[in-house]
Amino acid sequence: MTTDPSAVRPGKVAGLALIGVAAVATVIGVITLLGGNGDSAANQNPSSAPPVTTTVAPATGTAGSSETSAPTSATSAAPTTATTTTTAPVATTATAAPPETRPSTRDQPVRVYNNSLETGLAAKAAEDLAAHGWQVAEASNYPQGKIPTTTVYYRPGTEEEAAAKELAKVFGIRAEERFEGLKDASPGLILIVTRDYRSPSVDK
Repeated sequence: MTTDPSAVRPGKVAGLALIGVAAVATVIGVITLLGGNGDSAANQNPSSAPPVTTTVAPATGTAGSSETSAPTSATSAAPTTATTTTTAPVATTATAAPPETRPSTRDQPVRVYNNSLETGLAAKAAEDLAAHGWQVAEASNYPQGKIPTTTVYYRPGTEEEAAAKELAKVFGIRAEERFEGLKDASPGLILIVTRDYRSPSVDK
């Protein structure tokens, strides 16, 4: 049996057309599927991914930031602690010599002798001398001669001379150099009182 080629051609063409349509539909379906999955992934990423937190560290000392720049005000400067320096006193071993003090004329010892018949006259005169600040060394009698008036005797050229003159002035008596019988006596003033002796006032 012989087939007519013209009768078969239309059926083949129709089959090929169906195959092409199916292929196109398949391609469209694949593209649609892929496109839908991409959209779902894109829509799900923002909700499923953790939020990103951005922390901006404060600027430290930048020229453009007034909040972080170091204070320039005089009141905000660090306080200055005043330092007090204490200088220890310097000890000196050298000491100034005390001013020279001359002995008082009343520091001279005085021996008092009674050359009168009045008992206790030497003791009385000794009390008067002590009341005026004189140093009495002895009170006794003088029997080796007659002294005409109450007199204080001294060795010339010694401190006794000034002391005797002061005593004579205070007591209102005479002051003379030692005579021969008194030259070898112990140092100091010798006061021989007679019956004309009178106690001086205490304020002299």
